[in-house]
Amino acid sequence: MPDAAVKPVIVWFRKDLRLDDNHALYAACASGRPVIALYIREPSPAGTGPLGGAQAWWLHHSLVSLDESLKALGGALHLVSGDALDVLLGVIKSSGADMVVWNRRYDPAGIAVDTRVKRELERQGLEPKSFAGQLLHEPSRLKTGGGTPYRVYTPFWRALENSGEPPRPLDIPSKISFARPLSSGEKLKSWALLPTKPNWAKGFSDIWTAGEDAARERLSDFLEQGLDGYKDNRDFPAKQTTSLLSPYLALGVISPARIWEETRGLSVPAEDLVHFRKELAWREFSYHLLFHFPKLPYENWNGKFDGFGWNNDTAQFRAWTLGMTGYPIVDAGMRQLWQHGFMHNRVRMIVASFLIKDLMIDWRRGETWFRDTLIDADPASNAASWQWVAGCGADASPFFRIFNPILQGEKFDRDGDYVREFVPELATLDNRYIHKPFDAPKAVLEKAGIALGETYPNPIVDHAAARDRALKAYSAIKDAA
Repeated sequence: MPDAAVKPVIVWFRKDLRLDDNHALYAACASGRPVIALYIREPSPAGTGPLGGAQAWWLHHSLVSLDESLKALGGALHLVSGDALDVLLGVIKSSGADMVVWNRRYDPAGIAVDTRVKRELERQGLEPKSFAGQLLHEPSRLKTGGGTPYRVYTPFWRALENSGEPPRPLDIPSKISFARPLSSGEKLKSWALLPTKPNWAKGFSDIWTAGEDAARERLSDFLEQGLDGYKDNRDFPAKQTTSLLSPYLALGVISPARIWEETRGLSVPAEDLVHFRKELAWREFSYHLLFHFPKLPYENWNGKFDGFGWNNDTAQFRAWTLGMTGYPIVDAGMRQLWQHGFMHNRVRMIVASFLIKDLMIDWRRGETWFRDTLIDADPASNAASWQWVAGCGADASPFFRIFNPILQGEKFDRDGDYVREFVPELATLDNRYIHKPFDAPKAVLEKAGIALGETYPNPIVDHAAARDRALKAYSAIKDAA
């Protein structure tokens, strides 16, 4: 057993797969003890692992990148599957460590695991320490004047803005002393996080590069090329004007504090900077809601929606998932999701509105689908955003705000470039009809090589009739409340 003075400290990595601005790692190095870098593959729904298949792909590559970073400094990432407490006690026994450090997580299942782990380690006379750093502010910190959690975004944003600048991020420790490698670890390949037959993620690597260096490079490129004009340009999916940082934030490959820090002192219009920071603040608000209202991912925030008359047509849901609804902007978004594990934010709102209000399918089915298909799947943002679109969430968009998929396409993809990229069977269709091929004359369709119902589907619903149906269903629960 190692001497007490040099007992190692376990750094338990979770959704903080980085060396930069990692408070737990920094504390471990400051202790002067040798470090054991540990990642535990916990059984669902513990909250550290991927939320779905697409994020499993991202997790694999992010773990590879973190391991490479640690190896460059003389260490390695130790991988073990199992119950977190059991794994930690096993590593403690084999290494002689008596201190475990981690960065806090805020999903209900993760909090429950961490509370149990901390209590048991303390009971055994060990030293567990947890740190902030995954959010700009701890979700318990900001409260209304009455001492209650915020339920509306705008006053939450004002409170965050008025609370002062968040703490500056910590740099990578100048020196990390690693403990001797443990022999009981697992191989990442054995976790089978990557799809094989079929390899539905084959297009992901064309868009995404894992790791801290890639995240910092993407941030730098965005600040140089995308932030100026962000307020106006961010809604146009064919333009490369969003940061594309959400997948890195989802697994903690970059911290929100680092992003915020890099936006200080920039010579860009204030409105663009504020709008970008508000995107970080929406993530903060979502975690604030999840922390205080842990049933957010599966229970209507507004209870009157419990009696809503969902349709839940299986065939229509499948058509939506495949991008075969007959509405080009919806189909383009759903196909982008398949091809890239990602979807532009404006289009996320359009496809969510279509599922909920045109098809009258329960928002929870959409939320579940996004969890499985987005590499940036996030338990807080995903749930809060779906409830926002459905009109049943905190500070929600009213239910009667029903996006017209034709007008949304014409407004935000005027030339049809986004649709043409992801719905190639419409690529040669005239701009006038690119968002409504069902209105195109027969000669126009024939010239473009389109046979509706064969090469591209007819609309699975009539939007005007679907809108009326949704409003009647909403009126029924509104009148009954």
